[in-house]
Amino acid sequence: MNRPSTSPDRSGPVTPRGQRTRAKLLKAAESVFGEKGYERASIADITRKSGVALGTFYVYFPDKQSIFIEVVDDLGTRLRRLIGESTARCDNRMDVEREGLRTFFQFVRQHPNLYRVVRQAEFVDTDCYRRYYDRFAKGYVTGLSNAMDEGEVRRMDPETLAYCLMGIGDFLGMRWVLWEEDRGLERVLDTAMSLIRHGLDARPAAATGRNGLKSTAASKAPAASKTPKTPKKNTLRPARRPARSARS
Repeated sequence: MNRPSTSPDRSGPVTPRGQRTRAKLLKAAESVFGEKGYERASIADITRKSGVALGTFYVYFPDKQSIFIEVVDDLGTRLRRLIGESTARCDNRMDVEREGLRTFFQFVRQHPNLYRVVRQAEFVDTDCYRRYYDRFAKGYVTGLSNAMDEGEVRRMDPETLAYCLMGIGDFLGMRWVLWEEDRGLERVLDTAMSLIRHGLDARPAAATGRNGLKSTAASKAPAASKTPKTPKKNTLRPARRPARSARS
């Protein structure tokens, strides 16, 4: 287990029937790996659930690990494609973020074993596990960098930002879709988008010196003049001496 691997061959069967058989095996494997776990799952479990003959399995995959890797890669490919399609008509980056989160939630609802399968990949095949996130982040970085060039997003490290946003979606999907489905997901989206758009700090940026800079008002205040003041001349007359006594 967890031997070095590369992404499986994507050539696949050329006939429609072969493509359907492969798709049935992948769908069944996603369910079996999610329900039983990689260690307890068997090829026989997969073929039984898919309705495909045991011998036919080996026409498409050489072993259990190969189909597991294919399942993880296929889930990532389909998720990225769906998000790309759903956000294609968005006019700005904030709309892209909201629609992307909504699409992810829908995908999790349709694939409840997504989390279990992907997280098992860390122990089954490390390269596969990293590839799932790296490919997602790569497209995210491109989109965020373009948004920064357009002035829609503050200039910052796009890869760090991509993983921050991926983490938000990952945990929200786990909490409000996988653990306990909440029909009021718009409320969750509203909170997430408020954080993405405005951050955490409730104080105005000018008053807090956000990003480690001085506040705007303080930074624009003119420096005090260091030129010494010229002392004023004493224009008061000296005190008059008291009149002499008549006896002096």
